[in-house]
Amino acid sequence: MSLPPEIREYHASLAPADRRICTALFKIIDANLPGVERKIWHRHPVWFLEGNPIVGYSKLKDSVRLLFWSGQSFEEPGLTPEGSFKAAERRYTCANEIDQAELARWLAKAAEIQWDYKNIVKRKGKLIRVK
Repeated sequence: MSLPPEIREYHASLAPADRRICTALFKIIDANLPGVERKIWHRHPVWFLEGNPIVGYSKLKDSVRLLFWSGQSFEEPGLTPEGSFKAAERRYTCANEIDQAELARWLAKAAEIQWDYKNIVKRKGKLIRVK
């Protein structure tokens, strides 16, 4: 696992417990989405398929949020709807809470089930399914 410099900087800015969560998430996401574009987007690590954001994580006040842009369509327990579109999240307060098998299953669905966030502005807020 090689952290890109900008993601390494993001992790370095975190408290040790949060850094452990983010490092664990990075390793699992990167292993399950090989070759997928990853970068800091809106100040947080995010993975993209064909320019479309699919998964990312960010530090919140009391936890680390793992966000799947199309997660409400996964129909998976453990993910909570977030926002007014199709996103769903899981929040972690400790790295031990991360279930690798569960996360791998969610990541497989993230690669298959996508809503077109890349073009949401062009479509004036209307989402369409792309996969």
